[in-house]
Amino acid sequence: MSERLADHTTTRVGGPARAWVTARTEAEALEAVRAADAAGDPLFVLGGGSNTLMADAGFDGTVVRLAFDGIEVLREDGGDVLVRVAAGHAWDEAVAWTVEQGLGGVEALSGIPGSAGATPVQNVGAYGADVSQVLVSLRAWDRQAPGGGAVVELGADELRFGYRDSIIKRSMVEGGAPSPRWIVLSIDLRLRRAAAGAEPTAPVRYAQLARALGVEEGSHATLRTVREQVLALRASKGMVWDEADRDTWSTGSYFTNPIVPAAVRASLPEGAPAFAAGTAEDGTELVKLSAAWLIDHAGFGKGFGLPDAEPREGDVDGRGPDGAGLAGGRASLSTKHTLAVTNRGDASTEDVLTIARAVRDGVKARYGVDLHHEPMIIGTAL
Repeated sequence: MSERLADHTTTRVGGPARAWVTARTEAEALEAVRAADAAGDPLFVLGGGSNTLMADAGFDGTVVRLAFDGIEVLREDGGDVLVRVAAGHAWDEAVAWTVEQGLGGVEALSGIPGSAGATPVQNVGAYGADVSQVLVSLRAWDRQAPGGGAVVELGADELRFGYRDSIIKRSMVEGGAPSPRWIVLSIDLRLRRAAAGAEPTAPVRYAQLARALGVEEGSHATLRTVREQVLALRASKGMVWDEADRDTWSTGSYFTNPIVPAAVRASLPEGAPAFAAGTAEDGTELVKLSAAWLIDHAGFGKGFGLPDAEPREGDVDGRGPDGAGLAGGRASLSTKHTLAVTNRGDASTEDVLTIARAVRDGVKARYGVDLHHEPMIIGTAL
């Protein structure tokens, strides 16, 4: 029987793959990728399944799931520690390991689902931190290298990191392929060890986290405290996977925070959050808006799409014409956080996309701002 993507993704949607390989070693992964490419077979490489929406029809090709793990210290130089993490290693388990070892740098990225190899592809980030701040380099299989491919090392500068973006992700999006040019095999992180006898601490760079910790933004807190508070904050938003909590059956944040010309901010209501985001190539000043604020204030409240989600005054009624819910109640916005589109237990991919489309179109109609999806959508479209 074919493996269903629904059994291997955090949203629990997606049809079967025509062929499936679980690669428990790096060598097995390379063998499967080379075989698929040599045969001209469509290829999709799956890690933790937290950032993927596969079509209900499934994938007419080979899915290679990276299931090999491992963490090793490559070298220490003073307080700097270079750590290598295998691509298939569960990311949050890797973060927990760094905290246990007293190594600072990724504690604010606790609770993010998925595999370590996916983190630089998406340049994952949260609470004032992102992977690009600590990633030194990665090892990857370059499918376009002469001779049918080769293992290469890409430095952080070669990855051209952006907001939730990298050259690896762009090779997938711009190339129109379901898998990128580079298949990440391992990542090397530069972490920081406290001086002998000192308590390992980390700077708190995010206002919400600072308030939760009861400290000033920019001050320090212990690694363990930061990790515990980040996990608590994410759990309160349904952003830590829990089989029993349908609010966590999602891709996490479905939409990225829009980066727009600063002039767009003037067209939004007073109080709409906006943060400096540098300049465009033509010199235009840019700001980052809050997708969650836009969604909520465009009338899409928590639980939008559920039959029992009574809309507030001015909200869009997501209960649908028959009162059963916009997607029959099978999918909705999270009841804890408006950025997540959730599977309430038996949703299809199209049900999830029905909710996402309504939100996207509603924000565009209300504020003229385009929302862009964060997960990779394979075999269908938003």
